[in-house]
Amino acid sequence: SFLLEHNLLNFRASELIYLVVETGCSYFAELAYPDKLKVGLRVARLGNSSVTYKTGLFRDGETQAAAAGHFVHVLVDKESRKPTAIDEVSRATFRTIMS
Repeated sequence: SFLLEHNLLNFRASELIYLVVETGCSYFAELAYPDKLKVGLRVARLGNSSVTYKTGLFRDGETQAAAAGHFVHVLVDKESRKPTAIDEVSRATFRTIMS
């Protein structure tokens, strides 16, 4: 949703898309439906064509993370699937949540 809310991704009109190429998650407490969750998101690394995100999952009202994870997006050409450099406008947006 971060990409959509900041106009960094348009599935229909864009020639470029982000693909998830790696994920991982460690759980510290049980989460189950119908738990309501809050998800924290930050950019841990901004590469030439990739973005590494870190996430924290919190049960609503709790301050201790129930899970922590990461995932990597790579910006690619929609047709060829070849990596493409992230433009400066997008980079500036990613930096707003970078730590």
